Amino acid sequence: MSSTHNLMVLCLAFVSGFIIMAIELLGGRILAPYFGSSIYVWGSIITVFMLSLSIGYLMGGRMSLHNPNLGRYGIFFVSAAVLLMPLVLWSNSMMEFIFLRIEDPRYGSLVVSMLLFFLPTAVMGMIAPYSVRLLVMDTARSGHIAGMLYFISTLGSALGTLATSFYLVLWFEVNSILLVMSGTLAIAGATAIGASRAGLARSTN
Repeated sequence: MSSTHNLMVLCLAFVSGFIIMAIELLGGRILAPYFGSSIYVWGSIITVFMLSLSIGYLMGGRMSLHNPNLGRYGIFFVSAAVLLMPLVLWSNSMMEFIFLRIEDPRYGSLVVSMLLFFLPTAVMGMIAPYSVRLLVMDTARSGHIAGMLYFISTLGSALGTLATSFYLVLWFEVNSILLVMSGTLAIAGATAIGASRAGLARSTN
């Protein structure tokens, strides 16, 4: 694999890590008008993110066994971008619907978190194990490569947490941040898909 390919995968993994944690932090802001910001609301958000990521890791690992390529990798990003849009378009309607039907805010916040965050987070969770498979060509170096990838991804998560909590929520509205993140994921996905097609074109010439 070329160094350009590896650098692209690492950069895209960084983007994914950044956005996952940014959305998790924004989750508290999104749910607060209806369910408050108590510890059980955050418990619901964190539980849903951990559950969706674990399922995403499992699915991504399985999918990486079958002809892994940048094209499919890019589809993960594009799919996550599309799945973020309900947070912008329908989050208030969904929260109001659940709020009026589930009296206990603990379970109301849990249900809303599942509806809003489960699918996009699960898809983004698929990115990490798939990234490892795209990078690992030599099993003797697999541990080193996996460690480097998770370092990059977790660094992105740390910076996403810091940037969102210290700056983004102060400067921009939540929907504006989500739209930018959705656009960023779409651009990242298109970049990976474009690189895959360019590689296929070169291989056939």
